[in-house]
Amino acid sequence: MSLAYAIFGGTFDPIHTGHIAVANTAAASFALDEVLLIPAGNPPHKEGRTRTPFSHRLAMARLACAPHAKLRVSDMEEGSARSYSILTIERLQRERPGDRLLFLIGADAFSEIETWFRWRDVIELTEFLVVSRPGHDYDIPTGARVHRLDDMEIPVSSSQIREQLRAGLTPEALDAAVLAYIRANALYAAQ
Repeated sequence: MSLAYAIFGGTFDPIHTGHIAVANTAAASFALDEVLLIPAGNPPHKEGRTRTPFSHRLAMARLACAPHAKLRVSDMEEGSARSYSILTIERLQRERPGDRLLFLIGADAFSEIETWFRWRDVIELTEFLVVSRPGHDYDIPTGARVHRLDDMEIPVSSSQIREQLRAGLTPEALDAAVLAYIRANALYAAQ
């Protein structure tokens, strides 16, 4: 029996309730059997901006996803090699032949797709679920198969949460288990 699933990559530094809302909404709106969250090991578009070790970002993602039946976390991008989406897609298609693979992505990242490594192969091999804010428009490259997930207002970002944590605040957009993990491991403390 073939399944339909989406991959949802990101630095998840840290993962927050907006990420979880997007994943759950995509699963419900597109009848997905699962959403596979994949923390990036070494993302090419975030050069020098991901300071939190992969092991912590992976652990936080697992904690945040644990209560959600259709969300799963993968460590497949662990390591120092560049985390290119095309390599992840090709690997998953080899491991899960016959399953329908979709790529869950924000409109901001999707608007930069033509800068990605082997981007033509990416748009050829997968369909996109593009999450956009109300009124946000973006170009769609020729040949890309796009399903819009519109009107998702995500009023929080990981960078805002890191700033709040550095200031000693308690961000509302963090799952309690993730916040406890952050505090237990002294992540994002004032430097």
